[in-house]
Amino acid sequence: MIDDPILFEVIKNSLISSSREMSQALRRTAFSPNIKERRDCSCAIFDTTGRLVAQSKDIPVHLGAMPMSVKACIEQLGEEMVEDTMALLNDPFSGGSHLPDLTLVSPVFHRNERVAFTANRAHHADVGGISPGSMPGMATSIDEEGVLIKPRIIVRDGKLVKETIEDLLDSTRTPNERLGDLSAQIAANIVGGRRLQEVAKNHGWDIVTRTFYELRDYSAQMMKNAISELEGKDSEFVDFMDSDGVGNWRIPIKIKIKFEHKVISVDFEGTASQVLGNINCPLASTLSSIYYVFITIFGTGIPTNEGCWSILDVRVPIGSLLNPQYPAPVSAGNVETSQRIVDVALGALADIIPNRIPACSQGTMNNLTIGGIDYRTGKPFSFYETIGGGAGAIKGANGASGIQVHMTNTLNTPIEALEIAYPLCIRAYKIRQNSGGLGRWNGGEGIVREIEILADDCEVSIQSERRYLQPWGLQGGMPGKAGLNELEYQKTKRKLEAKTTIKTLAGTIIRIETPGGGGWGIPSKI
Repeated sequence: MIDDPILFEVIKNSLISSSREMSQALRRTAFSPNIKERRDCSCAIFDTTGRLVAQSKDIPVHLGAMPMSVKACIEQLGEEMVEDTMALLNDPFSGGSHLPDLTLVSPVFHRNERVAFTANRAHHADVGGISPGSMPGMATSIDEEGVLIKPRIIVRDGKLVKETIEDLLDSTRTPNERLGDLSAQIAANIVGGRRLQEVAKNHGWDIVTRTFYELRDYSAQMMKNAISELEGKDSEFVDFMDSDGVGNWRIPIKIKIKFEHKVISVDFEGTASQVLGNINCPLASTLSSIYYVFITIFGTGIPTNEGCWSILDVRVPIGSLLNPQYPAPVSAGNVETSQRIVDVALGALADIIPNRIPACSQGTMNNLTIGGIDYRTGKPFSFYETIGGGAGAIKGANGASGIQVHMTNTLNTPIEALEIAYPLCIRAYKIRQNSGGLGRWNGGEGIVREIEILADDCEVSIQSERRYLQPWGLQGGMPGKAGLNELEYQKTKRKLEAKTTIKTLAGTIIRIETPGGGGWGIPSKI
């Protein structure tokens, strides 16, 4: 029960504004183009138990997973998290996603009492491992993907203790960039803490913390209201990952969704066991994908916080592809498998509420990393980006073209910024014509991106999906065109696998053609 609706709205919007200002601070002060240009970072505010209170509009795969990271810090560090400290982690088996995503968690104190947490997650362009970018096309153990950081205190008395991150700095190929990006993350949490204190100064911490609980209860009730008419309905769906990169193909993800009394049961029984390759999806990312789907479909106008997913009962078998155990590699699971989780959830919901569900979008993030020695400076570089594609059509609208879909919400790397920062040259960047599936409403078109590598002895890694299994259409719509990865050197071209790591020479061109989205409804002409 909200005692004062006007005050509730004021504080709610102040909390959301505070988290958005955290994101602005992080992006403005970051060193790497991946964070400052692509905005591959997320910020949020949590209560004293680690439950999400408010978030910025950032990266879906980050935001739904971050509460598990905050709770892991609380459980594993406890009273070490005193005033002016911050904890760092990336452990995928303790609430992390994949190793390049570093999460920084800060307690907020008032009169020697912990009253909240601020936290942010940012994708660092290299944290070690067997290939630059820490996202190898083929890995069979998480140890090959970079340094694993369990929750640890790295900031004391408001200052970074460099000795606490020696393993990270020793492992990464770009230590100065890592220090710069970490400093930006520290600054963002400081901004968040200050803004919270300002909100509390105006209204009092008792009222602010009470609003934390009111917000959660409000969102939970709104979500219950949104699903109330669907009680008793259920559906199943299965879709497949192309491959795990090391020899396993058509790997199933199966879901069953049932609307029960004010609760939605989501069960992944029948999904493949964890695999040798790196498409295993950490539990936090699996949950984040499901949260995203239900908030997107049912949560319009509802503040996003932990109350939104209190209606969800998600069951994920231990040791499965979506809840892997150490030492499973996971770098592609967070970015590629998370997209397929969205696909299967939407596929199941299409049977229950067909007119509200879009056809399959591109179903991949088209991850590309390039690293080596920059001939201009003589120093190592590590470039990472995801590439947009086609969105699925929905009843009444064509799918968007050339857009990041679902679990990613990053921007592209601007050509000017990319060519200044790295020994790379963009040869083509355009819409991939006729790649969207036909329908009464057509799927969005993919992208063609060609990058010429100007330095010798570089290493390229690709993690992608939907190179074999096309994005499906709905209600008679046609599938989108599958993606294509290609290498060209001295006018000779060859196809690259969906997941691969290769050595290159100067003059090599990497061409990525991303999938189109599926069509919706029977097309008038085929």
